[in-house]
Amino acid sequence: MPGLRTDAATRAAYVSDASIYRRVPEGVVEPRSASVVADAVRWARAQGLSVTSRGGGTSVAGNAIGTGLVVDTSRHLTGIAIDPARRSATVEPGVVCDALRVAAGEHGLTYGPDPSTHSRCTIGGMVGNNACGSHSVAWGTSAENLVALRMVLADGREVEATRGSCSDPRIEAELRVLVEENEELIRRELGRFPRQVSGYGLHYLLPEHGFDVAKALAGSEGTCGVFTQLTVALVAPPAATVLVVLGYEDAFLAAADAARLRLPGVTTIEGMGSDLVAALRTRPGQETAGSTLPAGGAWLYCEVGGDTPEEAVARAEDLVAAATVAGPDSLRVVTDRAETRTLWGIREAAAGIATRRADGGEAWPGWEDSAVPAEHLADYLRDLYALMARLGLTGIPFGHFGEGCIHVRIDFELGTEAGVARYREFIEAAADLVATYGGSVSGEHGDGRARSELLSRMYSPEMLALFARFKAIFDPENALNPGVLVDPEPIDAGVRPGPGIRTNVVIPVHALSRDGGDVASAVNRCVGVGACRSDAGAMCPSYHATRDEVHTTRGRARVLAEMLRGEFLDDGWRSEAAREALDLCLSCKACATECPVNVDMATYKAEFLHEHYRGRIRPLAHYSMGWLPLAAAAVTSLRLGGLVNRITSIRPLEVAVMKAAGVESRRRMISFAEQLPFTGWFAERRRRGEAPQRPADAARETLVLWPDTFTNHLSPHVGVAAVEVLEALGYDVVVPDGRVCCGLTWHSTGQLDVTKAVLRHTLDVLEPHLAAGRRVVGLEPSCTVMLTEAHELLPDDPRAEQLAELVATLAEVVAPHAADAGSRWPFARLDAAAVAQVHCHLKAKGSYDPDRVVLRRLGVDLDEVGGGCCGLAGNFGFEPGHYEVSTACAERELFPKVGCCEDDDLVLADGFSCRTQIEQGTGRSGLHLAEVLRRALR
Repeated sequence: MPGLRTDAATRAAYVSDASIYRRVPEGVVEPRSASVVADAVRWARAQGLSVTSRGGGTSVAGNAIGTGLVVDTSRHLTGIAIDPARRSATVEPGVVCDALRVAAGEHGLTYGPDPSTHSRCTIGGMVGNNACGSHSVAWGTSAENLVALRMVLADGREVEATRGSCSDPRIEAELRVLVEENEELIRRELGRFPRQVSGYGLHYLLPEHGFDVAKALAGSEGTCGVFTQLTVALVAPPAATVLVVLGYEDAFLAAADAARLRLPGVTTIEGMGSDLVAALRTRPGQETAGSTLPAGGAWLYCEVGGDTPEEAVARAEDLVAAATVAGPDSLRVVTDRAETRTLWGIREAAAGIATRRADGGEAWPGWEDSAVPAEHLADYLRDLYALMARLGLTGIPFGHFGEGCIHVRIDFELGTEAGVARYREFIEAAADLVATYGGSVSGEHGDGRARSELLSRMYSPEMLALFARFKAIFDPENALNPGVLVDPEPIDAGVRPGPGIRTNVVIPVHALSRDGGDVASAVNRCVGVGACRSDAGAMCPSYHATRDEVHTTRGRARVLAEMLRGEFLDDGWRSEAAREALDLCLSCKACATECPVNVDMATYKAEFLHEHYRGRIRPLAHYSMGWLPLAAAAVTSLRLGGLVNRITSIRPLEVAVMKAAGVESRRRMISFAEQLPFTGWFAERRRRGEAPQRPADAARETLVLWPDTFTNHLSPHVGVAAVEVLEALGYDVVVPDGRVCCGLTWHSTGQLDVTKAVLRHTLDVLEPHLAAGRRVVGLEPSCTVMLTEAHELLPDDPRAEQLAELVATLAEVVAPHAADAGSRWPFARLDAAAVAQVHCHLKAKGSYDPDRVVLRRLGVDLDEVGGGCCGLAGNFGFEPGHYEVSTACAERELFPKVGCCEDDDLVLADGFSCRTQIEQGTGRSGLHLAEVLRRALR
């Protein structure tokens, strides 16, 4: 089968979706056309394999995993055709929801369904699970927005389904007989309220719905066919919107009010509890999240639309008048777009945030999206929480309160037999509870492996038989996604992490303080919501270059979890599959912040490389790049920089040197300082007594300027500029008296014992400065971040914690002067345009806001590159096998923006790697903020 992937890394990356279930597939195929889908299905059947459809893999019910062939349509089947006259779009199944909405937006239209994963879930997956989203109050489910579809059957034939017909005469005839014989049963049990998603949508086949075969197949979860094309309806969004946020004492009162607020113009009625905000505030950089919310312990987000801003505001006022909030402190009416996005960001991050409680404990899906008629939601919630309390469980509620649909992640213990038994006990009781309210065990995510067994608790035996008959019409041999909907697998079969001792866990070098020092707990942070697949943000650079699931943060976490499990990947830390999956990780640390649960793949990669190569010969690049601080120091201290630079300026010699060092010879060699390293210049200057006298209005603070390897030995002019800038501001500047290093290059190559030794020596040298409480100013962002995280490697050394508190960037020192009109400011305006490559580590673990303040004061018109890591990423871009991905990362946005610059525009990049990538890829020279400030010195 052409394109079939059966390697261990790929199979391990696909073992799960966003659910608690684990299935190891035999293979994965990523088709480029409908004909290849058909070929893949026929091949799988000839091999006796089942077939599972997969889009973005964001299913929380285990719909998108299987033990046979996984057909992943998300990589290549991404075509979109908009028909604005008919207000419809014809798309391939791998189209991401947001991509369709952007394309439709060019015609003043949008796609109505919008799950919280809209930045990465696919239309095929949404229709397959009958997903809804926050705007379903106005625009309904995926089924209600489906016009027609094409799909490949288990025998490889492609059929088309529309309202009124199916292109296969046999299938159409059997469906018509099924409806004629069971109209009363279908009307009695199906289509009772909007969020009744569980089971098949047979009610769409009724005469009053026009025998709509397409809609009946929405929510079929890949059990009837593999979608190859879908035609969906588009809608015109309101011209103006207002967000009304209502605060309530608790989630029950919010739920009781929700059903009453379905008023004209209201397009969302979303609810969440205070536990969600508490969990969000435990995330790095989110300590004040939710501070703009009104008073309350639970909130409703009600978006109100109108043809004009005035109409939207008037409707919002009507909604406020109808709400039963305590007073003006319990509501907010928001018209500002930026503030609206911030507030919605809290709700949309819920699917990931809720997987970790505020105390750091794990919470899992399973009872993830039950639904009842909205008027019963408050009573159902009270009973649900009483059930959780009786079984000693807790959860974080959020969801579509206006339609009676609740999402809740619960702190099940899935690592023990007793915990899994408790899971089953709760799920069965909850299913009985939701049935008493006439509800549905699934309200938008489909039934999958999490709820298919429960259908017998909400439907009659006759309806279950009808479901089986419907599936058999399309898939008589049960080859498509078996175990789902019909003849279901047990809800507690194959859960992850699952009972049993992990055989491949070691004591990590890092403290992993957020995960109790446990590697498995750290890796299992990933619950699969797939934010790393989103085109928005900086995660995950190599995935954006390759579009390969293995190269997502999620894919790597899945492979590491399988390695630790020791069943499918049974070679432990020597695993070549894990090494392969991690090979293209740039260690940019974007996931440490942008991932809703802060998976830190850079740290996990360092741990893996440390164990993988323990007692073994490493790749040559690990030595030449990892030990760069010592090599660079040797070259510059012996004043050999000029000689080395001249030798490597001869291309054949340069290639020979790079090959001998085991690095990518398509790159150009870095240049060394030709005179003195920065620390040498600083010492010589002090010896000659050339330091300026302190101005009368000096800041009177002594700063320690950090002489990182890149500044000290490769770009000493940056350090010189920084000294002149800081002294012009009135600071005394000193550098450490001995050799210091943050250990970054050893850390990124997994040489953690050396890293710890280097950091200990560094702390010894810095001890007098730490004791004096002096700020340590970093110039290289990656080294600065490394210093702030030293305590994770040296958790028992209080000096490491103290260092983290004292580290500051140059911009953080200068920004207060720029913001204060009365402060010393010895710089002139530059009035220039600039393209800025913000270092990925600064984005992830710091803030560019101080830089913006400084550059604004300098009159710099800033255009920031938004594509994340530059792609060079220290040693990454110099290692063999990485050149194409490294370059592709830069070509995503960095190279085009720099290439469009005018000759006199500034190109800003504080990172040495970023400047190297820019110079080698565009011929332009990047400037550090210190250099820009020095240019502006009066």
